[in-house]
Amino acid sequence: MVEKDFQLNDVVQMKKPHPCGENRWKIIRMGMDIRIKCEGCGHSVLIPRKKFTSKLKKVLEREEQN
Repeated sequence: MVEKDFQLNDVVQMKKPHPCGENRWKIIRMGMDIRIKCEGCGHSVLIPRKKFTSKLKKVLEREEQN
């Protein structure tokens, strides 16, 4: 299985959209669990890392590194 590459503050697209209709999520916390925040309504969700990687579709925007 290919390891998906994502970092803190990246904007990602999940396989299913949020009930508000938006499908853009910002990663706001990383660890054993990952917290993502909906870009549409601002709702945040805490997901175990394994479940997050299986539901991640693609990274839309990367956080710029200095």
